[in-house]
Amino acid sequence: MKWLSLLPSLLLATLTHAQKPLAKTNPYAQTDAMALRLPDSSSREVATIADYVDTHFTTPEEKTRAIFVWIANNIQYDVVNMFALNFYEDPAEKIARPLKTRKGICENYASLFTAICNRVGIRSLVVEGYTKERGFVGYIPHAWSAAFLDGKWWLFDPTWGSGYVDNGKFVRKMNESYFKAAPENFIATHMPFDYLWEFLYYPVTTEDFFNAKTGQDKTKPRFDFPDSIRAYEAMPKEEQEEAAADRIEKNGVRNSSAADMIRHLRVDVDNYHRQQENDRQNRIIDSFNMATRTYNQSVNQFNLFINYYNVQFKPPKPDAEIQQMLDTAAHQMQEAKTLATTIVLTPADSRVAKPLDQLKEGIATQEAHMKEMEEWLVKYLSKSKLGRRSMFYKITWFGIPVN
Repeated sequence: MKWLSLLPSLLLATLTHAQKPLAKTNPYAQTDAMALRLPDSSSREVATIADYVDTHFTTPEEKTRAIFVWIANNIQYDVVNMFALNFYEDPAEKIARPLKTRKGICENYASLFTAICNRVGIRSLVVEGYTKERGFVGYIPHAWSAAFLDGKWWLFDPTWGSGYVDNGKFVRKMNESYFKAAPENFIATHMPFDYLWEFLYYPVTTEDFFNAKTGQDKTKPRFDFPDSIRAYEAMPKEEQEEAAADRIEKNGVRNSSAADMIRHLRVDVDNYHRQQENDRQNRIIDSFNMATRTYNQSVNQFNLFINYYNVQFKPPKPDAEIQQMLDTAAHQMQEAKTLATTIVLTPADSRVAKPLDQLKEGIATQEAHMKEMEEWLVKYLSKSKLGRRSMFYKITWFGIPVN
C-alpha cells in the first residue's frame, strides 16, 4: 500500500516540474563572452578593436554582435550632454571621444559602431532621425546604425541597446530588440529624417509614423531603395545633401529636428556652391596671372634677341643658339596665348575682363613682331657671311646704307 500511495505523489511532482518555463538561452553567449575579453589596452582605437574582432570572429553576424556587445558594455551614456547633438562636429571626433572618455551620446555610439564595422569589412553607415517611445514622438534628434549583412540591410541602435535613462541616471541593461533589427520592425520606433534610410520598399511617411501606422502599405507606389541608394552614393556630396533635403520635405515635416536637418543640409549646399564659385574665380585669377607671367617671360626673351640683333649678332654665336633665342620667346608666347584663350569668364568676373582683353591684344601684337623677326632670321641664316652682314642695313634711294 505504501508503494501505491507514493505513485500519485511522484507523478504529480513530475508533472508539476515539467510545467516550469525553460530558461531563455542567449544564442550569442560565446560571442558575447569573447567580445568582452577584449583587453583594455587594445580598446582605445578603432584599428585595434577591429583587429581583435577580425582575429576572433568569422561571420559578419558574429562580428557585428561582438562590436555591439562591446560598445553596450563599455560605453556609458553621457546624460549630462544628452541634448548636445552637433551636426557640424568633426566625424573623427565623434569616434575618438567615446574611446577616450568611455562616454557618449547617440552620435558617438552609432559613429563608433559604424567605424568598427567598416574597418572589419562590413558596410555600415550612421542614420539620423528621431524616435518614438511609449507612443510619444521625441523632439530631439537621434542616431543609430545600419549594416549590410548577407545581402540585406539590418538596423542597430547601440545606444538603446546598451540601457536606458531613469531619473536622470543611466542604467546599463542590454536590450536585444535593437541588435540586427529588421527594417519593417525598426520603423515602429525609429524614423529617419530621410526615408531612403528606412530600407523599405513602401516607406512610412512622417504623418503615418506620428499616427503609429508603420505597417507596409503596398497600395502605395513601390520605392526601389537599393537602386536609389546606389544612385545616391554615386552623387557628389552637394547633390546628395540637396536630394536628401528634398526627400525629407517630400515625406512631411512635423518634427523640429527634421526642420533643423533640412536647414543644415541647405546651408551646407549653399556654402558648397559659394565655395565652388570662389574656387572658380580663384582659378581664373591664377590662370590669368600665369598667362601674364608667361607673356612677360616671352617679351623679356624676345628683347634679349632684339638686343643681340641691334649689335649685329656680336659677339658671334652658333646659328642654332641664335635660332633658339627666338624659338624660346615664340614658344613662351604661344603658351601665354593658350592660357589666355582657355579662360572663360562669366558676368561675375568683370574685374578680370578688361585686363584679359589687354593681355590678348598684347599677345597679338607681340606675335606679329615675332613673326616678322622669324621671317627675317630664316633669310639671314640662308645667306653667306657677306650676305648676312648686309641684312643689318636698310638701303635708301641714294644707295646709302643706314642702320
